[in-house]
Amino acid sequence: MGDGADIKWLDEPEEGNYPAALSYLSLIYDVATASKMVEDLRSATVSKFKAKDIFRASSLSLLGISNDHVEKDRKKIRKGVGLSPIILVRDKSNGKVVIADGYHRMCAVYSFDEDAIIPCKII
Repeated sequence: MGDGADIKWLDEPEEGNYPAALSYLSLIYDVATASKMVEDLRSATVSKFKAKDIFRASSLSLLGISNDHVEKDRKKIRKGVGLSPIILVRDKSNGKVVIADGYHRMCAVYSFDEDAIIPCKII
């Protein structure tokens, strides 16, 4: 794993994270459903989960530190810059969690500490 950096988080996702989540969710769900999800995510409270548990629930592969976006977020972590909480959707029909926004941040954090607590908006 990484070098034990202190990972800082913003209190809420950045405004630009919601259009990114909508873009991704619109690939999986119809636009009306995806739009409603993003509306619900905006008003959801922030929850916290361990990085390793989010990965297990999402069934996604971990991107390596050679990925440009992951490395950009790793640099933010090393500099003490707060990261935006990630945005998650529970896909009950498939028994998985969809990372609607924040996959690269998630991979960067995991590379430092798989037990790191990640703030998330989740519906």
